[in-house]
Amino acid sequence: MAREYLEKLSQLIVDLEVESETDAELETRHFFSGAALYANRVICASWTPAGLAFKLPQAEVTQLIANGKAKPLRYFAKGHIKKGYVMFEYPEQEKVDVWRKYLINAIGHSA
Repeated sequence: MAREYLEKLSQLIVDLEVESETDAELETRHFFSGAALYANRVICASWTPAGLAFKLPQAEVTQLIANGKAKPLRYFAKGHIKKGYVMFEYPEQEKVDVWRKYLINAIGHSA
């Protein structure tokens, strides 16, 4: 299953051409049952069966959750909330361009 999400996350990076927007070294790797994107060896995004998550500035995290656009990130159903992250539950239901600003912001915030 992790391979599926590794391929999805890798393709998202290519489709959105985010490598041209940063000097950070980007790498995708298996992560739990999904995949994670690292910017300069720091995790900044993940795609798992639960959804697509981004590490963002806390003010943006708070606003996205308060507006109902995203949910707090939990890697496991009964796990603690990961501070500084938001999760979008059904990423494939959105147009791919929606993720560009979050991805670039997450890379910049983490690198």
